[in-house]
Amino acid sequence: MLDKYRNAFNSDFKQETYQALLNDVSQTFNYTPIFKIAETPIFISNDLKKRLINACHDIMSVINQPNFKTLTESAFFDDKMKVPNEDEHSKFIQLDFGICLDENGNPTPKLIELQGFPSLYCFQHFIGSMYRKHYNIPNHLSIHPTGITSKEFIETLRTEIVGDTNPKQVILLEIEPDKQATAIDFYCTTELLGVKVLCISKLIKKGKKLFYKDDEGNNIQVLKIYNRIIFDELDQRDDLKREFDFSDEVDVEWVGHPNWFFRISKYTMPLLKGDYVPKSYYLNQLESIPEDLENYVLKPLYSFAGAGVQLHVTPDMIKNIANKSNYLLQEKVAYHPIIETLDIPAKCEIRMMLIHSKKDNTTKIVSNLARLSKGEMIGVKYNKDKTWVGGSVCFFEL
Repeated sequence: MLDKYRNAFNSDFKQETYQALLNDVSQTFNYTPIFKIAETPIFISNDLKKRLINACHDIMSVINQPNFKTLTESAFFDDKMKVPNEDEHSKFIQLDFGICLDENGNPTPKLIELQGFPSLYCFQHFIGSMYRKHYNIPNHLSIHPTGITSKEFIETLRTEIVGDTNPKQVILLEIEPDKQATAIDFYCTTELLGVKVLCISKLIKKGKKLFYKDDEGNNIQVLKIYNRIIFDELDQRDDLKREFDFSDEVDVEWVGHPNWFFRISKYTMPLLKGDYVPKSYYLNQLESIPEDLENYVLKPLYSFAGAGVQLHVTPDMIKNIANKSNYLLQEKVAYHPIIETLDIPAKCEIRMMLIHSKKDNTTKIVSNLARLSKGEMIGVKYNKDKTWVGGSVCFFEL
Protein backbone atom coordinates (compact mmCIF):
# COMPACT_ATOMS: atom_id res chain seq x y z
CA MET A 1 0.00 0.00 0.00
CA LEU A 2 1.09 3.63 -0.38
CA ASP A 3 2.07 4.75 3.11
CA LYS A 4 2.95 8.32 2.11
CA TYR A 5 -0.56 8.98 0.80
CA ARG A 6 -2.20 7.08 3.65
CA ASN A 7 -0.27 8.98 6.30
CA ALA A 8 -0.99 12.32 4.65
CA PHE A 9 -4.69 11.49 4.29
CA ASN A 10 -5.03 10.39 7.91
CA SER A 11 -3.22 13.50 9.18
CA ASP A 12 -5.43 15.83 7.12
CA PHE A 13 -8.73 14.03 7.80
CA LYS A 14 -11.55 16.12 9.23
CA GLN A 15 -14.98 14.75 10.08
CA GLU A 16 -16.66 17.84 8.65
CA THR A 17 -14.98 17.26 5.27
CA TYR A 18 -16.28 13.69 5.22
CA GLN A 19 -19.76 14.93 6.14
CA ALA A 20 -19.59 17.47 3.32
CA LEU A 21 -18.79 14.61 0.92
CA LEU A 22 -21.81 12.63 2.16
CA ASN A 23 -24.05 15.69 1.85
CA ASP A 24 -22.82 16.27 -1.70
CA VAL A 25 -23.55 12.65 -2.63
CA SER A 26 -27.10 12.87 -1.21
CA GLN A 27 -27.88 16.25 -2.78
CA THR A 28 -26.69 15.30 -6.27
CA PHE A 29 -29.59 12.90 -6.86
CA ASN A 30 -31.80 13.95 -3.94
CA TYR A 31 -31.19 10.49 -2.51
CA THR A 32 -29.15 9.15 0.39
CA PRO A 33 -27.56 5.71 -0.19
CA ILE A 34 -28.61 3.12 2.37
CA PHE A 35 -25.14 1.58 2.42
CA LYS A 36 -22.25 3.22 4.24
CA ILE A 37 -19.71 5.14 2.20
CA ALA A 38 -16.31 4.78 3.86
CA GLU A 39 -14.48 7.76 5.25
CA THR A 40 -11.47 7.03 3.09
CA PRO A 41 -10.47 5.80 -0.35
CA ILE A 42 -7.66 3.23 -0.64
CA PHE A 43 -4.25 3.98 -2.13
CA ILE A 44 -2.70 1.10 -4.09
CA SER A 45 0.99 0.73 -4.91
CA ASN A 46 2.31 -0.38 -8.29
CA ASP A 47 3.39 -3.72 -6.83
CA LEU A 48 -0.08 -4.61 -5.55
CA LYS A 49 -1.64 -3.25 -8.74
CA LYS A 50 0.52 -5.61 -10.82
CA ARG A 51 -0.50 -8.55 -8.65
CA LEU A 52 -4.19 -7.67 -8.99
CA ILE A 53 -3.87 -7.39 -12.76
CA ASN A 54 -1.94 -10.67 -12.96
CA ALA A 55 -4.60 -12.37 -10.85
CA CYS A 56 -7.31 -11.12 -13.23
CA HIS A 57 -5.35 -12.43 -16.22
CA ASP A 58 -4.93 -15.86 -14.57
CA ILE A 59 -8.65 -16.15 -13.93
CA MET A 60 -9.63 -14.86 -17.37
CA SER A 61 -7.38 -17.49 -18.98
CA VAL A 62 -9.80 -20.12 -17.59
CA ILE A 63 -12.98 -18.20 -18.45
CA ASN A 64 -11.69 -17.66 -22.00
CA GLN A 65 -11.12 -21.39 -22.58
CA PRO A 66 -13.13 -22.69 -25.58
CA ASN A 67 -14.75 -25.35 -23.36
CA PHE A 68 -15.74 -22.99 -20.52
CA LYS A 69 -19.45 -23.29 -21.28
CA THR A 70 -19.18 -27.07 -21.22
CA LEU A 71 -17.37 -26.93 -17.87
CA THR A 72 -20.09 -24.73 -16.36
CA GLU A 73 -23.21 -26.37 -17.80
CA SER A 74 -24.02 -27.93 -14.42
CA ALA A 75 -24.20 -24.46 -12.88
CA PHE A 76 -27.85 -24.52 -14.01
CA PHE A 77 -29.40 -26.99 -11.60
CA ASP A 78 -32.86 -26.17 -12.95
CA ASP A 79 -33.87 -25.61 -16.58
CA LYS A 80 -36.02 -22.63 -15.62
CA MET A 81 -32.80 -20.77 -14.75
CA LYS A 82 -31.69 -20.78 -18.40
CA VAL A 83 -32.48 -17.75 -20.53
CA PRO A 84 -32.63 -17.97 -24.37
CA ASN A 85 -30.19 -16.25 -26.74
CA GLU A 86 -27.06 -16.51 -24.61
CA ASP A 87 -24.05 -14.71 -26.09
CA GLU A 88 -20.50 -15.99 -26.38
CA HIS A 89 -18.90 -13.81 -23.70
CA SER A 90 -19.99 -12.32 -20.42
CA LYS A 91 -20.25 -8.56 -20.96
CA PHE A 92 -19.44 -7.87 -17.30
CA ILE A 93 -17.13 -9.70 -14.89
CA GLN A 94 -16.42 -8.86 -11.24
CA LEU A 95 -13.47 -10.42 -9.40
CA ASP A 96 -13.41 -9.92 -5.62
CA PHE A 97 -10.05 -10.20 -3.84
CA GLY A 98 -9.27 -10.14 -0.14
CA ILE A 99 -5.97 -8.39 0.53
CA CYS A 100 -3.60 -10.62 2.51
CA LEU A 101 0.13 -10.78 3.19
CA ASP A 102 2.48 -13.12 1.34
CA GLU A 103 5.32 -15.05 3.00
CA ASN A 104 7.51 -11.93 2.75
CA GLY A 105 4.96 -9.66 4.39
CA ASN A 106 3.91 -7.94 1.15
CA PRO A 107 0.26 -7.25 0.27
CA THR A 108 -1.19 -9.80 -2.14
CA PRO A 109 -4.70 -10.56 -3.45
CA LYS A 110 -6.65 -13.79 -2.92
CA LEU A 111 -9.86 -14.43 -4.81
CA ILE A 112 -12.98 -14.50 -2.64
CA GLU A 113 -15.58 -14.93 -5.35
CA LEU A 114 -16.49 -13.81 -8.86
CA GLN A 115 -19.57 -13.00 -10.87
CA GLY A 116 -20.59 -12.57 -14.48
CA PHE A 117 -22.91 -9.71 -13.67
CA PRO A 118 -22.77 -5.89 -13.67
CA SER A 119 -21.63 -4.05 -10.59
CA LEU A 120 -21.72 -0.36 -9.65
CA TYR A 121 -19.85 0.86 -12.72
CA CYS A 122 -21.43 4.31 -12.82
CA PHE A 123 -21.57 4.86 -9.06
CA GLN A 124 -17.88 4.04 -8.68
CA HIS A 125 -17.08 6.68 -11.28
CA PHE A 126 -19.26 9.11 -9.30
CA ILE A 127 -17.87 8.32 -5.84
CA GLY A 128 -14.32 8.50 -7.18
CA SER A 129 -15.05 12.03 -8.36
CA MET A 130 -16.57 12.88 -4.97
CA TYR A 131 -13.47 11.71 -3.08
CA ARG A 132 -11.32 13.74 -5.47
CA LYS A 133 -13.54 16.81 -5.08
CA HIS A 134 -13.57 16.83 -1.28
CA TYR A 135 -10.15 15.38 -0.43
CA ASN A 136 -6.65 16.13 -1.64
CA ILE A 137 -6.13 13.20 -4.05
CA PRO A 138 -2.93 13.53 -6.16
CA ASN A 139 -3.68 13.90 -9.87
CA HIS A 140 -1.40 11.00 -10.88
CA LEU A 141 -3.56 8.50 -8.97
CA SER A 142 -6.54 6.98 -10.82
CA ILE A 143 -9.48 4.70 -10.04
CA HIS A 144 -8.83 3.01 -13.41
CA PRO A 145 -6.07 0.42 -12.83
CA THR A 146 -4.86 0.29 -16.44
CA GLY A 147 -4.65 4.06 -16.80
CA ILE A 148 -7.63 4.81 -19.03
CA THR A 149 -9.10 8.28 -18.54
CA SER A 150 -12.54 8.95 -17.07
CA LYS A 151 -13.67 10.09 -20.51
CA GLU A 152 -12.48 6.80 -22.04
CA PHE A 153 -14.23 4.84 -19.28
CA ILE A 154 -17.57 6.57 -19.87
CA GLU A 155 -17.21 6.10 -23.63
CA THR A 156 -16.53 2.38 -23.07
CA LEU A 157 -19.71 2.06 -21.00
CA ARG A 158 -21.72 3.97 -23.59
CA THR A 159 -20.34 1.86 -26.45
CA GLU A 160 -21.02 -1.48 -24.76
CA ILE A 161 -24.38 -0.69 -23.14
CA VAL A 162 -26.00 1.74 -25.58
CA GLY A 163 -23.90 1.60 -28.76
CA ASP A 164 -25.79 2.88 -31.83
CA THR A 165 -29.19 2.24 -30.24
CA ASN A 166 -31.46 5.14 -29.27
CA PRO A 167 -30.91 5.44 -25.47
CA LYS A 168 -34.72 5.59 -25.02
CA GLN A 169 -34.83 2.00 -26.30
CA VAL A 170 -32.24 0.78 -23.80
CA ILE A 171 -33.47 -0.03 -20.30
CA LEU A 172 -31.76 -0.82 -17.04
CA LEU A 173 -33.98 -3.63 -15.74
CA GLU A 174 -34.51 -4.26 -12.02
CA ILE A 175 -37.12 -5.31 -9.48
CA GLU A 176 -38.61 -2.20 -7.84
CA PRO A 177 -35.40 -0.26 -8.57
CA ASP A 178 -36.04 2.60 -6.13
CA LYS A 179 -36.13 0.07 -3.26
CA GLN A 180 -32.81 -1.55 -4.13
CA ALA A 181 -29.69 -0.90 -2.04
CA THR A 182 -27.89 -0.03 -5.29
CA ALA A 183 -30.49 2.54 -6.43
CA ILE A 184 -27.95 5.36 -6.53
CA ASP A 185 -26.02 3.49 -9.21
CA PHE A 186 -29.18 3.45 -11.34
CA TYR A 187 -29.48 7.23 -11.01
CA CYS A 188 -25.82 7.60 -11.94
CA THR A 189 -26.39 5.35 -14.97
CA THR A 190 -29.28 7.47 -16.22
CA GLU A 191 -27.18 10.60 -15.71
CA LEU A 192 -24.19 9.21 -17.64
CA LEU A 193 -25.88 7.16 -20.36
CA GLY A 194 -29.43 8.47 -20.62
CA VAL A 195 -31.05 5.02 -20.34
CA LYS A 196 -34.42 4.30 -18.73
CA VAL A 197 -34.49 2.55 -15.34
CA LEU A 198 -37.45 0.18 -15.31
CA CYS A 199 -39.06 -2.38 -13.02
CA ILE A 200 -39.69 -5.70 -14.76
CA SER A 201 -43.37 -5.37 -13.79
CA LYS A 202 -43.64 -2.34 -16.13
CA LEU A 203 -42.61 -4.25 -19.26
CA ILE A 204 -45.36 -4.78 -21.83
CA LYS A 205 -45.09 -7.92 -23.98
CA LYS A 206 -46.60 -8.06 -27.47
CA GLY A 207 -45.61 -11.25 -29.24
CA LYS A 208 -41.80 -11.32 -29.20
CA LYS A 209 -41.49 -7.56 -28.67
CA LEU A 210 -41.16 -5.70 -25.37
CA PHE A 211 -42.34 -2.15 -24.66
CA TYR A 212 -42.69 0.33 -21.83
CA LYS A 213 -44.75 3.50 -21.54
CA ASP A 214 -42.82 6.78 -21.47
CA ASP A 215 -43.89 9.84 -19.47
CA GLU A 216 -46.27 10.87 -22.26
CA GLY A 217 -47.95 7.47 -22.34
CA ASN A 218 -46.33 6.36 -25.61
CA ASN A 219 -45.26 2.74 -26.09
CA ILE A 220 -41.49 2.61 -26.54
CA GLN A 221 -40.04 -0.61 -27.93
CA VAL A 222 -37.16 -2.04 -25.90
CA LEU A 223 -34.20 -3.13 -28.02
CA LYS A 224 -31.59 -3.66 -25.29
CA ILE A 225 -31.80 -4.76 -21.66
CA TYR A 226 -28.98 -3.79 -19.31
CA ASN A 227 -29.89 -6.47 -16.80
CA ARG A 228 -29.47 -5.74 -13.09
CA ILE A 229 -31.92 -8.37 -11.79
CA ILE A 230 -30.48 -11.02 -9.51
CA PHE A 231 -32.21 -14.28 -10.47
CA ASP A 232 -32.46 -15.40 -6.82
CA GLU A 233 -34.58 -12.37 -5.97
CA LEU A 234 -36.78 -12.69 -9.06
CA ASP A 235 -37.43 -16.36 -8.28
CA GLN A 236 -38.71 -15.43 -4.83
CA ARG A 237 -41.06 -12.64 -5.95
CA ASP A 238 -44.28 -14.56 -6.64
CA ASP A 239 -46.15 -11.39 -5.66
CA LEU A 240 -44.74 -9.41 -8.59
CA LYS A 241 -47.23 -9.31 -11.45
CA ARG A 242 -45.49 -9.19 -14.83
CA GLU A 243 -46.04 -10.03 -18.48
CA PHE A 244 -42.42 -10.91 -19.23
CA ASP A 245 -40.55 -13.97 -18.00
CA PHE A 246 -36.82 -14.51 -18.47
CA SER A 247 -37.55 -17.78 -20.26
CA ASP A 248 -39.55 -15.98 -22.99
CA GLU A 249 -38.13 -15.76 -26.52
CA VAL A 250 -38.05 -12.01 -27.19
CA ASP A 251 -36.45 -9.71 -29.76
CA VAL A 252 -34.06 -7.92 -27.45
CA GLU A 253 -30.31 -7.86 -26.93
CA TRP A 254 -29.21 -8.66 -23.40
CA VAL A 255 -26.39 -6.40 -22.23
CA GLY A 256 -25.13 -8.73 -19.59
CA HIS A 257 -26.94 -11.97 -20.40
CA PRO A 258 -28.52 -13.54 -17.26
CA ASN A 259 -26.94 -16.97 -17.86
CA TRP A 260 -23.48 -15.62 -17.04
CA PHE A 261 -24.65 -14.94 -13.49
CA PHE A 262 -24.52 -18.71 -12.98
CA ARG A 263 -21.59 -19.67 -15.19
CA ILE A 264 -19.24 -17.12 -13.62
CA SER A 265 -20.01 -17.45 -9.93
CA LYS A 266 -19.00 -19.44 -6.87
CA TYR A 267 -19.57 -22.45 -9.11
CA THR A 268 -16.43 -21.45 -11.05
CA MET A 269 -14.11 -21.45 -8.03
CA PRO A 270 -13.02 -25.16 -8.16
CA LEU A 271 -12.10 -24.72 -11.83
CA LEU A 272 -9.50 -22.08 -10.96
CA LYS A 273 -5.93 -22.63 -9.83
CA GLY A 274 -2.90 -20.47 -9.09
CA ASP A 275 -1.23 -18.25 -6.53
CA TYR A 276 -4.21 -15.92 -6.22
CA VAL A 277 -6.95 -18.54 -5.81
CA PRO A 278 -7.84 -20.45 -2.59
CA LYS A 279 -8.42 -24.19 -2.80
CA SER A 280 -12.10 -24.87 -3.47
CA TYR A 281 -14.15 -28.07 -3.76
CA TYR A 282 -17.69 -28.96 -4.80
CA LEU A 283 -19.02 -30.49 -1.60
CA ASN A 284 -20.65 -33.43 -3.42
CA GLN A 285 -17.29 -34.28 -5.02
CA LEU A 286 -15.25 -34.05 -1.82
CA GLU A 287 -13.43 -37.36 -1.34
CA SER A 288 -12.60 -36.75 2.31
CA ILE A 289 -13.15 -33.98 4.84
CA PRO A 290 -9.93 -31.97 5.34
CA GLU A 291 -8.29 -32.48 8.73
CA ASP A 292 -7.69 -28.73 9.04
CA LEU A 293 -11.38 -27.89 8.62
CA GLU A 294 -10.89 -24.76 10.72
CA ASN A 295 -9.12 -23.29 7.68
CA TYR A 296 -12.20 -23.59 5.43
CA VAL A 297 -15.55 -21.88 4.94
CA LEU A 298 -18.76 -23.47 3.70
CA LYS A 299 -20.64 -21.52 1.04
CA PRO A 300 -23.99 -22.10 -0.65
CA LEU A 301 -23.47 -22.00 -4.42
CA TYR A 302 -26.69 -20.06 -4.91
CA SER A 303 -26.86 -17.18 -2.49
CA PHE A 304 -26.19 -13.46 -2.61
CA ALA A 305 -24.30 -10.97 -0.41
CA GLY A 306 -22.79 -13.60 1.88
CA ALA A 307 -26.08 -15.24 2.87
CA GLY A 308 -25.65 -18.73 4.34
CA VAL A 309 -21.84 -18.65 4.56
CA GLN A 310 -20.54 -20.75 7.49
CA LEU A 311 -17.23 -19.52 8.91
CA HIS A 312 -16.81 -22.19 11.58
CA VAL A 313 -17.27 -25.50 9.80
CA THR A 314 -17.55 -28.87 11.57
CA PRO A 315 -17.63 -32.42 10.14
CA ASP A 316 -21.20 -32.86 11.41
CA MET A 317 -22.24 -29.68 9.62
CA ILE A 318 -21.00 -31.17 6.33
CA LYS A 319 -22.53 -34.59 6.95
CA ASN A 320 -25.94 -33.08 7.76
CA ILE A 321 -26.25 -31.16 4.49
CA ALA A 322 -28.83 -33.03 2.43
CA ASN A 323 -28.11 -31.50 -0.98
CA LYS A 324 -24.33 -31.31 -1.07
CA SER A 325 -24.33 -30.37 -4.78
CA ASN A 326 -25.48 -26.90 -3.73
CA TYR A 327 -22.42 -26.21 -1.56
CA LEU A 328 -18.78 -25.31 -1.89
CA LEU A 329 -15.98 -25.89 0.62
CA GLN A 330 -13.41 -23.15 0.21
CA GLU A 331 -10.09 -22.45 1.90
CA LYS A 332 -10.30 -19.42 4.18
CA VAL A 333 -8.68 -16.24 2.97
CA ALA A 334 -6.70 -14.54 5.74
CA TYR A 335 -7.51 -10.87 5.23
CA HIS A 336 -4.84 -8.71 6.82
CA PRO A 337 -5.87 -5.48 8.60
CA ILE A 338 -3.72 -3.42 6.29
CA ILE A 339 -5.44 -0.02 6.09
CA GLU A 340 -4.32 2.30 8.87
CA THR A 341 -7.25 4.31 10.25
CA LEU A 342 -7.66 6.68 13.17
CA ASP A 343 -8.25 3.76 15.56
CA ILE A 344 -7.64 0.12 14.58
CA PRO A 345 -6.52 -0.95 11.08
CA ALA A 346 -9.17 -2.13 8.60
CA LYS A 347 -9.28 -5.15 6.32
CA CYS A 348 -9.80 -4.57 2.65
CA GLU A 349 -11.57 -6.30 -0.24
CA ILE A 350 -11.04 -5.07 -3.79
CA ARG A 351 -13.37 -5.79 -6.68
CA MET A 352 -11.75 -5.56 -10.08
CA MET A 353 -14.44 -4.60 -12.60
CA LEU A 354 -14.11 -5.85 -16.19
CA ILE A 355 -16.00 -5.31 -19.44
CA HIS A 356 -15.91 -7.37 -22.62
CA SER A 357 -15.36 -5.22 -25.71
CA LYS A 358 -17.21 -5.94 -28.94
CA LYS A 359 -14.57 -4.01 -30.88
CA ASP A 360 -11.62 -6.28 -30.27
CA ASN A 361 -13.30 -9.27 -28.54
CA THR A 362 -11.27 -8.87 -25.34
CA THR A 363 -12.19 -8.42 -21.69
CA LYS A 364 -10.57 -5.39 -20.06
CA ILE A 365 -10.16 -4.14 -16.50
CA VAL A 366 -11.89 -0.76 -16.39
CA SER A 367 -12.58 0.17 -12.77
CA ASN A 368 -12.74 -1.04 -9.18
CA LEU A 369 -14.76 -1.14 -6.01
CA ALA A 370 -13.39 -1.50 -2.49
CA ARG A 371 -14.88 -2.40 0.85
CA LEU A 372 -13.35 -1.84 4.29
CA SER A 373 -14.15 -3.96 7.32
CA LYS A 374 -13.13 -4.25 10.94
CA GLY A 375 -15.40 -7.24 11.60
CA GLU A 376 -15.18 -10.98 11.02
CA MET A 377 -16.59 -10.54 7.52
CA ILE A 378 -16.98 -7.68 5.07
CA GLY A 379 -20.79 -7.31 5.33
CA VAL A 380 -22.73 -4.56 7.08
CA LYS A 381 -23.89 -6.71 10.00
CA TYR A 382 -20.25 -7.36 10.97
CA ASN A 383 -19.38 -3.64 10.98
CA LYS A 384 -22.16 -1.97 12.93
CA ASP A 385 -21.10 1.05 15.00
CA LYS A 386 -17.61 1.00 13.44
CA THR A 387 -15.94 3.89 11.63
CA TRP A 388 -13.69 3.87 8.55
CA VAL A 389 -15.58 0.89 7.11
CA GLY A 390 -17.96 0.49 4.18
CA GLY A 391 -17.92 0.99 0.42
CA SER A 392 -15.02 2.84 -1.15
CA VAL A 393 -12.79 2.97 -4.23
CA CYS A 394 -9.09 2.43 -4.87
CA PHE A 395 -6.74 4.99 -6.36
CA PHE A 396 -3.87 3.34 -8.23
CA GLU A 397 -0.39 4.60 -8.99
CA LEU A 398 0.07 5.15 -12.72
